[in-house]
Amino acid sequence: MKTESLMREIFEKYRTIAVCGMSRTPGKAAHAVPAYLYLKGYKIIPVNPSADEILGLKCYPSVKDVPEKIEILEVFRPSDQALNVVKEAVERKAERGDIEVIWLQEGIANDEAKELAEKAGIKFIQDKCMYKEFVKVFPDRE
Repeated sequence: MKTESLMREIFEKYRTIAVCGMSRTPGKAAHAVPAYLYLKGYKIIPVNPSADEILGLKCYPSVKDVPEKIEILEVFRPSDQALNVVKEAVERKAERGDIEVIWLQEGIANDEAKELAEKAGIKFIQDKCMYKEFVKVFPDRE
């Protein structure tokens, strides 16, 4: 599937995004990108062990602690930590059947994590910014 059509499918089909590594700091991409998507109508679930809430939303210490259904797991963790996040996501999918997409933010890539996710039937995007991709797919919604 071409990248643009895959991006469009993801943005149109899935509305609930858990953000692993979401930041409380407004100037950081790990805050600004999910905040933008929240304003565009997506349900954002912050995942950060050192925060109780971000954007007024309850924050969870880990992916496994999120009680709601997760459709997209957006990851703002260093590349060398991505594999552990993906392992947790794959375990969760096996138990709860919910994570459909794992998205490693721009600058984050891990091919071992990609292979693990895809073997578990999870769509995998890496080294792409959700904000930039959203604007490319929906320039009229900017």
